This record gives sequence, C-alpha cells and structure tokens, in this order.
Amino acid sequence: MIRLLLVDDQPAVRRGLGMRLHLEPDIQIIGEASSAKEALSMIQALTPDVVLMDVEMPEMDGIEATAVLRMTDSSSAVVILSIHDDVQTRGRAQAAGAVAFVEKRGATDSLLAAIRQAVRHL
Repeated sequence: MIRLLLVDDQPAVRRGLGMRLHLEPDIQIIGEASSAKEALSMIQALTPDVVLMDVEMPEMDGIEATAVLRMTDSSSAVVILSIHDDVQTRGRAQAAGAVAFVEKRGATDSLLAAIRQAVRHL
C-alpha cells in the first residue's frame, strides 16, 4: 500500500484528486495539506511514502518545500504536480529533489504511473 500525502492549496483540486486516487486499491491518502508549510509538518508526523506536491502555493511553493524536505532526513518521495510544464519548472523540481513531475492537465494514467514509480526511489 502506497501511503500518500496530497498537497494543494485549492480545495477543489484536492477533492478531485482525492476522489480519483481513492479508487486505486494500492494507494491510501493518509493526509491532505493546503500549504507547503503545513505539508512539511505533516510529513514529519505521518511519514508518507509519496508526497504529491503542487508547485504554486502561497508563502512557500512546492519546489521550495521539496528542497527543504530533502535537507531533512525524510524518506518520502516527492512527485511535483504543476500547471506549468516547462523546462525551467521541471529543472527546478529535479534540482530540489523531486523524483517525478506531472502536468496537472495530463492524463490520470501518467499521474498514477509517477506515484507508483516514486515508491521505487525509496
């Protein structure tokens, strides 16, 4: 079972992703965060296998949070989710330590594959 923390500042996005991911027999959503700062504290408490992290959030973006997470001893793999599918954003995400990057408007199959692939990085 893949233990997943869902991080997005938009409640409708979290709800939609949550409804879809709950259909997967091998994925368990163990928490939801509406900000990167909230996610960082939840990661320490919940120790998810995978963090599905949005890029654009107030105060601290998901890429910055990924970099902070990599500086801790957390073993959670981060999959970045973004509406910005460009070389610069992908490069920043990779440099911060994300194991995968998925475009928000992409196919659900790509998202599920990225989540499952992320577990192999643990």
